[in-house]
Amino acid sequence: MIKAISRVSSQIAVFVLFFVAWEVAVDLLHIKPVILPSPTQIFESIIKNWPYLMKHSGPTAFAIGAGFLFAAIAGFIIAVGIAYSRWISEVTYPFLVAAQVLPKIALAPLFLIWFGFGVTPKVVIAALIAFFPIVTNTARGLQSVDVELIQYMKSLGANWMEIFFKISLPWPLPYIFASFKIAITLAVVGAVVGEFVASDTGLGYVISYANISLDTELMFAGIFVLSAIGVLFFLAVVLAEHMMMKWQAAIEETPQTA
Repeated sequence: MIKAISRVSSQIAVFVLFFVAWEVAVDLLHIKPVILPSPTQIFESIIKNWPYLMKHSGPTAFAIGAGFLFAAIAGFIIAVGIAYSRWISEVTYPFLVAAQVLPKIALAPLFLIWFGFGVTPKVVIAALIAFFPIVTNTARGLQSVDVELIQYMKSLGANWMEIFFKISLPWPLPYIFASFKIAITLAVVGAVVGEFVASDTGLGYVISYANISLDTELMFAGIFVLSAIGVLFFLAVVLAEHMMMKWQAAIEETPQTA
């Protein structure tokens, strides 16, 4: 507990020092707000535009959450196929790699044509960007399951469903949540890219509009709020990981006590 408090305190101190140095540098170098506003000016802009920012935060948060959810479900299903079928692995991996290296921002105008102007292109782009690490890490985790442990469960009379939920699923949880931590940050990027191109709502739209209007303070305000949303999503994944790791520890004791 003390170590955790010390770690959090150190992280907060680093952020405080960063913003203090930023404030001092802007003041000493007489940097104009249109070039780089100070943290004080940015926070004043956040307070001034709070209702406007909150109005556009909802669509962005929805796009991030929905894109991540679709990527997690589809990624897990395909990862199971890759892990347990050599044919599926050989067929799908080239397409997965090709889809990953393809710049998603280049697809945004195409999604605008296909899905129209609104939330769907944002969710699709967020899901596509977040999809690859979930598939690869989950498949690797499923393939790392101890075969001897599975044989032991079979010798105890366990059926395939019991083996899956007591061994095959809990075992790769560290791999799965490692991919989730990467994917949720990528979903933020994907949602914002979609809002840059194919939306008139969301923080990506706010940032783009502020950039065109040369309202740098509002642009940074949007970036700060977007970062806060991303951090909250990341912390939610960390909390879910903490809860699931407890479940994994309890499940792993089952074969030993059987």
